[in-house]
Amino acid sequence: MNDARAAFFSSLLLLTLCVVAAGLVFGWPQAAITALCFCVYFLLRQMQEIGRLLDWARQPLGTPPPVALGDSVWDSVFGALTRHHRESMLERHQLNLALDRFRLAAEALPDGVVILDEEQQIEWMNRQAALCLSLHASADLGGRILHLLREPEFQVYLADPDNFDHALSLSTTRSPGRFLQLQMMPFSAGRSLLLVRDTTQLVRMSTMRRDFVANVSHELKTPLTVTLGFLETLEDSPADTTPQERAHYIHMASTQARRMQSLIEDLLTLSMLETNAQPKDEQVDLEKLTNTVLADAQALSRNQHEIVLDIDTPGIIHGDASELHSALLNLASNAVHYTPAGGRIVLHWKILATGEGELGVTDTGIGIAISDIDRLTERFFRADKSRARVGNASGTELGLAIVKQVVERHHSKLVIRSVLGQGSTFCIVFPADRLA
Repeated sequence: MNDARAAFFSSLLLLTLCVVAAGLVFGWPQAAITALCFCVYFLLRQMQEIGRLLDWARQPLGTPPPVALGDSVWDSVFGALTRHHRESMLERHQLNLALDRFRLAAEALPDGVVILDEEQQIEWMNRQAALCLSLHASADLGGRILHLLREPEFQVYLADPDNFDHALSLSTTRSPGRFLQLQMMPFSAGRSLLLVRDTTQLVRMSTMRRDFVANVSHELKTPLTVTLGFLETLEDSPADTTPQERAHYIHMASTQARRMQSLIEDLLTLSMLETNAQPKDEQVDLEKLTNTVLADAQALSRNQHEIVLDIDTPGIIHGDASELHSALLNLASNAVHYTPAGGRIVLHWKILATGEGELGVTDTGIGIAISDIDRLTERFFRADKSRARVGNASGTELGLAIVKQVVERHHSKLVIRSVLGQGSTFCIVFPADRLA
């Protein structure tokens, strides 16, 4: 373009010189020469403006148009271009804002979103999709989704558009232990949205619910079967059955009935804790609470253990008195059940250096294996033989699940420390803002 313009200027200059020379040689009137020079000047000015316009056209997008040199028709041309440039930049700015809002909205979605082109290559994905699929938000852009997710069921799903009416449940090798739901949604020009939902928690909850129903059925079935068996024995017992035998059968049936009653009460307690929105906000006197639980634990122990209080300083906690009593009593009952006769159990309350309050129970019982500590608060969890209850004591295996619910409802944390064969400590640590 520059070469063409230079050639034009050279030719125009040569023509001008030739015309002027001819006018001088052949005696053209001075006016004709002046008019010709003016035309040449006018053409040069037009070429100058055209050159500036061509230079602007080669600049990066968004460069403002040049300003005309003097008053001329080019002033109107460049003015119109300037107005068009401002309008284009404003429209571009608004489009960028809309795109930013779309990206922010997509990033805020709880589900993953992947945009695929007609070749099923990744054009864009949000952070949740990258997390669920274990992809890199920038490095994997442009890669084919089938090259990144190689599960055969996913390839079969993508091969037939009729499958897109429903979601595909999938567990990928890129994210072991994670369960996903994937669904393709074509939207325009051969492009598709791949929606990714993490269903790991739902799958685990479903498994826990199924196990819970099975465990409840088993826990109720056993004492019910034993109770019915003793009642049938009494019903079919011969006339010469001694009163002592009848009393034994009745006692065994009553024991199993009380076990069922305890199980049902614990299940109702758990249900109440899970369905009630907020615990009561009462001022709970820790000294009064620990003394009440101490009396209950001593009655349960039947003087087989040394049970004492260790109150660092009197304290008040904002919380639900009945829930806190239930939690501490469950911890104390476990200490009694898992501590051999002659052992020592301490109910303690103290203020930590962090300003938090610690309410707990320490025993000299049989202790807990390290591998079992993380699962102790699961419903109906039974540890290995090292955690078998002492003597003939039995329980519903729901006590620590109740404690966990109470602790969470009071925005606190449960700390468990134990050494196998030496004893355990269960502590409820309350945040400083719950202490009066």
